[in-house]
Amino acid sequence: MNDGPVWRHALCFLAMACGVDCASAGPPPLQALIDAAPVGAVLRPPAGRYAGPAVIGKSLTLDGGGRVILDGGGRGTVLSVRAGHVGVRGLRLTNSGDSHDGVDAGLLIEADHARVEGNTLDHVLFGIHLKQANHARVRGNTIRGRPAELNLRGDGIRLWNSRFNRIEGNLLDGIRDLTIANSVENLFSRNAIVNGRYGMQLVFSPRNRIEDNLVSHTTTGIAVLYSDQITLRGNRVEHARDVAGAGLAFKGSGEALVAGNTLLHCTVGIQTDAPPNPEAPHRFIGNRLAHNVTGMYFYGEKGGHVVRGNQFLNNLLQVGVSGATSARDNDWHGNYWDDYRGFDRDGDGIGDTPHTVHYYADRIWMETPQARFFRDSPVLELLDFLERLAPFSAPDLILSDPRPLWRPGGRRGNRWRRPGANTRRKRHE
Repeated sequence: MNDGPVWRHALCFLAMACGVDCASAGPPPLQALIDAAPVGAVLRPPAGRYAGPAVIGKSLTLDGGGRVILDGGGRGTVLSVRAGHVGVRGLRLTNSGDSHDGVDAGLLIEADHARVEGNTLDHVLFGIHLKQANHARVRGNTIRGRPAELNLRGDGIRLWNSRFNRIEGNLLDGIRDLTIANSVENLFSRNAIVNGRYGMQLVFSPRNRIEDNLVSHTTTGIAVLYSDQITLRGNRVEHARDVAGAGLAFKGSGEALVAGNTLLHCTVGIQTDAPPNPEAPHRFIGNRLAHNVTGMYFYGEKGGHVVRGNQFLNNLLQVGVSGATSARDNDWHGNYWDDYRGFDRDGDGIGDTPHTVHYYADRIWMETPQARFFRDSPVLELLDFLERLAPFSAPDLILSDPRPLWRPGGRRGNRWRRPGANTRRKRHE
């Protein structure tokens, strides 16, 4: 039996009782149905468009079945969750307010153990905002921002002071960032983030895991700021081509594990400063850096990071530095360099001589960024050739890899799959 007309007649009766003409009242409010549902219920509203904003203040599941639209009317946050153990699934949340100060969003979660699955959010300033929310699962949602200048958009997903959450298999398109602030021990897996500013931005958020995500066509891929013990594994970051952008960027952070990632066609593949604590360096293991302007860039007075088993393929500059010592003290070992000029006479897969990188004419544009415009000009190419042929002075040694790989291999494959793919992952506690 279809209960839709009964619900609508009841809502129209309530509207007329308040002196509102039902024909001109617009879509019925969803709040009345939420208020009438008992604790623990599964609320399945009849298909159609409902007026928001709405607030869920008790434990229940709101299931739109892919046929329910909640329209915020351009005011505030479309749907807010203020009770624990709430499920939100199969809804379309649209038309939030436009206040950055108020963080107007499609969905606000302010309680623990929420389940947000299979929703579509569009024409919203911010997408999903987890505010002091723990143990939530946000999976399989599609979030599209409003058409606006990049910096004026809101975050697709935003975590603040939240922990033990799983953000999995979501599509974020045309948003500003995915921002993690003051939030620890969360998992971000199999998400696709495209056409934004930062793919992900972590600020004062240690011990998060970022695995098997795709970040494409952003100004910067993933930025880790003042956040220690981050795990970045199996991600693919491509087409981060802003003039100051990077695929992976680190600042003021330590002890990151960066393993099995692909950095493709970026201004800089991986960029990092010196470790704040010499005993807590980053570990860059088995990554593939290909077709970037600069493969890796190090800034600061000295290095100390572990760089092993990576592949450097067809980068215009394999390694850039802010000073001659910025990368020299890193632990370079067993990387593959496509411009290695040695041999492997014993056939053990390891080059017979170390791979070394020196400072030649390329120091001009590394020390003077404005000169990058002329990097591939005939004049600089000729100057670089002459300095390598007959150096005017002894060139500075940037790095030495004592055991370079003779051929690419041994890299952990990239495991990113599109959102919705059926993949089994180890349970994240």
